[in-house]
Amino acid sequence: MKKFTVNNLSGHGVDGPSLWEYPKYVGSDRAMTRYLPARHYISLGLVALSLAIFSGWLGIGWTPVYAPAFIFLVLSGLLLALAVRPPVEVHEAFLTVGKRMIPWMDIRRLDRTGWLSPLIVRLTLYDDSKITIIYPGDLDSCRSLLRTLRRMCRDALIDGIPYRQYWGEVMTSTGKANRAQPSPRYRMLLPEDEAEVERLYQRLKSVGHIDPKNNADDK
Repeated sequence: MKKFTVNNLSGHGVDGPSLWEYPKYVGSDRAMTRYLPARHYISLGLVALSLAIFSGWLGIGWTPVYAPAFIFLVLSGLLLALAVRPPVEVHEAFLTVGKRMIPWMDIRRLDRTGWLSPLIVRLTLYDDSKITIIYPGDLDSCRSLLRTLRRMCRDALIDGIPYRQYWGEVMTSTGKANRAQPSPRYRMLLPEDEAEVERLYQRLKSVGHIDPKNNADDK
């Protein structure tokens, strides 16, 4: 039976004996990272529901209060729906959202929407079918999940850019900058020493050897 190393992530609170951790991908086929919804969605949903009930009670005596009561009711429904979203699990070979398993090799395109928290991304599979992933986590967990998805979709376009180009732009630009800067050259001899070396070199070329006695007489 295989053992799994699991990181549970919601950004807050405690789950059993282990503390919640921010996502960290573990590169092995026996490991996974689990992204759970942030707990503050439940709290905010219950607060909105309480305000809806209170506004509805006030609306009994003053009808215009029913309008904010309806708004709070809809808001509470949205927040509670996000709070019960299934977790997102990142494995070495596939991605799971709830009961659905998506192999990384099947993903042909990953596009981020304007939503970062909650995170909403669209996946396009090999058969042109589309899947929308909604992850209601805190900001740090959403950023980590987005980066992990972009790293794991090796056969996909990332926001319309090929995978290698998307992840290679920074390294390529850095490498070009390093090659553009020549290595510094330092002076090793004084000007008069350089002149002496040049004179000896020319003498060696002309006679084929240097006579120490003649060299001393010249000085």
